[in-house]
Amino acid sequence: MDRRRFLRTSAATLAATSLSHPIFAQAGEAAVAVGIDAEHPIHTIPLNFIGLSYERQQLSKPEVFTAANKNLIAEFKALSPHGVLRLGGNTGEFSWWQAKPGTKPPERPHTETVVGEPNANLSYIISSERVRNLAAFLKATGWTCIYGLNLGTARPEDNADEAAFVIKTLGDRLEYLQVGNEVDIFGRHLRDSKTWGVEAYLKDWLTHANAIRAKAPSAKFGIPDVAADVTWLPKIAALWPAVENKPQLVSLSHHYYFTGPPSNPKATIERLLMTDPAAVSKAKLAREAGEALKLPYRMTEGNTCYRGGKPGFSDVFAASLWAADYLLTLASYGYSGVNLHGGGGKEVADSLGGTLPGEELMPDRTVPHPRPFYTPINEEPNGRYTAEPVNFGMRFAGLLAGATLLPVKAEPGNVDVSIYAAKLPSGKLAVAVINKDATQSITVNVTAKGITDIRTLTASSLEAHEAKLGSEMHTMMIRETPGPIPVTVPAASAKLVTFV
Repeated sequence: MDRRRFLRTSAATLAATSLSHPIFAQAGEAAVAVGIDAEHPIHTIPLNFIGLSYERQQLSKPEVFTAANKNLIAEFKALSPHGVLRLGGNTGEFSWWQAKPGTKPPERPHTETVVGEPNANLSYIISSERVRNLAAFLKATGWTCIYGLNLGTARPEDNADEAAFVIKTLGDRLEYLQVGNEVDIFGRHLRDSKTWGVEAYLKDWLTHANAIRAKAPSAKFGIPDVAADVTWLPKIAALWPAVENKPQLVSLSHHYYFTGPPSNPKATIERLLMTDPAAVSKAKLAREAGEALKLPYRMTEGNTCYRGGKPGFSDVFAASLWAADYLLTLASYGYSGVNLHGGGGKEVADSLGGTLPGEELMPDRTVPHPRPFYTPINEEPNGRYTAEPVNFGMRFAGLLAGATLLPVKAEPGNVDVSIYAAKLPSGKLAVAVINKDATQSITVNVTAKGITDIRTLTASSLEAHEAKLGSEMHTMMIRETPGPIPVTVPAASAKLVTFV
């Protein structure tokens, strides 16, 4: 099967319409038979596959990640009952650890202010109080945490003090420590570009990791959290065997943004809904490195458009369909999880130098909008939190958490559709159809005895600023023997159908 068809037909859950009567292909529809290989499972999607990424600077607002923030806790739980919060981002390299009130910030090395990176003067406190608040928030949500540490400007001894406190305070809510954010581009403003590379990074990273281990021997780490150059992962895998007295690695990680910046003319809905070859090539490199080191691999920061997202692109229903398809694509390549970036508008703006470039593309900046544009959960001016369209695509993919993906064969023709199949923990078959085509519906025929559940991901249009993930009412008699069951998925929508 060629790569394009594989991506369109990889593996996960499905969706459908009311099936009280058989549905056949109509005018303007494409019909496709789906073949599912239940004998050769691909990968079981972890229960904590769904995740969010926030700027580490968000911790400087103690009212955000706290057990008292009931509205945000509810949004996290609605997104996933077992999610992973990753704290890092560009601001992660400009924090300092205040172990005790009144402690003064340490001197830090000189950094340059460059476009798209934080202002060199950015500085904020991470205190013990804020880590305790975070622990209570994680307990209330049922989530765990990937905790980022400052490799860019912090001293190893300060990272060791912070890490030891974090490990003790978060306990089993801590997945691992991530020392450094987007280290492949440190040469832009945090290190000497003439000497910086994979080997220099690994040497620097080991200095910090070993200082942390000296204070907290149980410390677990992820590596290397690159921005775009995923070739660093297999390069790290090649260098790792020679490392003596190795720190405990538990995950590999990288980032991915479909496009950017917001002014990029390629940032269109039509392109967003196409399969991105770069996403596939990065996934293959991550899988290669993970297999070499026998470690899980995770996409820990990404979204539709880097530098804060684009209005009418990142904050509309098209981003919901993109998220559902992208997450399930990575699941089919064996990823342990995906963290889409978002959080507070100020924090993301600070991570980019102080502004959100997408605002320049707004006809009227006074119109309410999510800040940043791509955030899965928006903090409104009144302090309320609301789910944005991309959030519902994540929820759709998350319906398959715990399921085992199965190979799929299908010929969708010229319809831009992705089809996934999976065996649920209950033993039932689930098929997910993500119809990204703006004009054509598609009817998928699955051989089964009947349908027990249908979930739909819909909106009024691809440009709509809202999305809906709901259930379809249906009545269908369960047959004694399997037969073809047609499922019709309208243009620009997705369905997940559970069969018996």
